[in-house]
Amino acid sequence: MNKESQTVNIPAAITTDMPRLQGALARFPRDRAMWIDGREDASASEMVERYSPAHGVLVTRTPRGQAADAERAIGAARQAFDHGPWPKMSAGERAGVLLRVADAIDRERDLLAHLDCLESGKPIAQARGEVEATADIWRYAAALARTLHGDSYASLGSERLGVVLREPVGVVAIITPWNFPLLIVSQKLPFALAAGCTCVVKPSEMTSASTLHLARLLSEAGLPKGACNVITGFGPEAGAPLATDPRVDMLTFTGSTQIGRAVMAAASASLKKVAMELGGKNPQIVLADADMEAAVDACAFGAYFNAGECCNAGSRILVEGAIAEEFTARLAKKVQQIRIGDPLDPEINIGAIISAGHLGKIEASIAAATKAGAAIRTGGARVAGDGLFMAPTIVDGVTADMAVATEEIFGPVVSVQTIASPEDAIACANASSYGLSAAVWSRNIDVALHVSRQIRAGTVWINTFMDGTPELPFGGYRQSGIGRELGRNAVADFTEEKTLHMHQGPRTAWWLPRV
Repeated sequence: MNKESQTVNIPAAITTDMPRLQGALARFPRDRAMWIDGREDASASEMVERYSPAHGVLVTRTPRGQAADAERAIGAARQAFDHGPWPKMSAGERAGVLLRVADAIDRERDLLAHLDCLESGKPIAQARGEVEATADIWRYAAALARTLHGDSYASLGSERLGVVLREPVGVVAIITPWNFPLLIVSQKLPFALAAGCTCVVKPSEMTSASTLHLARLLSEAGLPKGACNVITGFGPEAGAPLATDPRVDMLTFTGSTQIGRAVMAAASASLKKVAMELGGKNPQIVLADADMEAAVDACAFGAYFNAGECCNAGSRILVEGAIAEEFTARLAKKVQQIRIGDPLDPEINIGAIISAGHLGKIEASIAAATKAGAAIRTGGARVAGDGLFMAPTIVDGVTADMAVATEEIFGPVVSVQTIASPEDAIACANASSYGLSAAVWSRNIDVALHVSRQIRAGTVWINTFMDGTPELPFGGYRQSGIGRELGRNAVADFTEEKTLHMHQGPRTAWWLPRV
């Protein structure tokens, strides 16, 4: 498509409903404290102020934790693991606590949703859905706690018996990002607790409030002191000690691949166990026989859900040439129907971008794409208003060598690239350093299965996108991460295996003569 035929659409300026905003802010205290050793900890001398990216007003203040705060939290978790009751409780007792947490999350659903909405800029309807999904994950973790088991080997001979135990790995450090504050910590924390581990959580300094509130719900549910600690602040100050401290037995991190490399390098000094959920540049493959209407709707959802600030975003569309123009035109029409605006409005689909700096990076990526020869089909610019809003954008005429086709943008930007065949789609999908997720759209199930089995990614959806359930594992190949979250092995991942090899009957020493 040539540039002259483009129809660029930028939504009108976004305004804030001030009474609704004031009502939301009145629901919770602005100042928050860290949670260390079972109680609020307000010892930090400085606070991090968080302004709503949608409204430009101060919404929360959280402590700017330092290394000393991290070390105290690690010490509390170490004490709780080595001497506290949590690792020694029965699986049923631990499951009971997790179930009570799930009930508390349901009870506090609206408050938790508003905390994430105001701090991250995500739509309130979406935030409520995430809280509901979070409660479901805690219930699933509770179920897995009661099914965790080892193995026995009675087939080693009449004089030998083997028993393999699964024991909690120990103290687990959990570092989480800003895009899904409550949901992502809940893909880690309940499973570590179900295994009998104790934890130190460091959420993003931009979205800490819901995690701090969760710590209080854990305490109310009966979690012993020190079993879960939450420290806040910036990564180099509060987060770095979690990677380097030898008292931490395992570190699980979600964030960008670039930061993940640095965290993993720091953790290597003590050779602690690591799990990494990192970036993605996820292809949505639309073949010529696809259900066009369904594919257009799902591709729009996959690209713009959470304003594209999602490691799982379907940020590159690979569409077969025979339908490329029709598909792109219909996608552009669909995008222009997306509602972008004040995230407190329950009818909104896309809210604000997390920060001014991140919005600038998104704009720079779009500018680089047009300089490289791509075209803006719709969007391509920020939206006027009090907050940080970016119009949902389609970049058309993309070729495989362009940065927009290979680099994670983490914003409401999707690139459209034409492919010649299913085999071409496989090659394009795998020509990436990432391998988190993908989707295949085709009415021919044989073709869809062939393509999906050839793609090197942790999740491949067929005729859908971004469906999720706690029963299915999530994680990526290559630079998209190490290990998996969720699924039936999620609790086992926070354990170590111990072999007990027992001998029955008299011992015959090989180096002594018989007497």
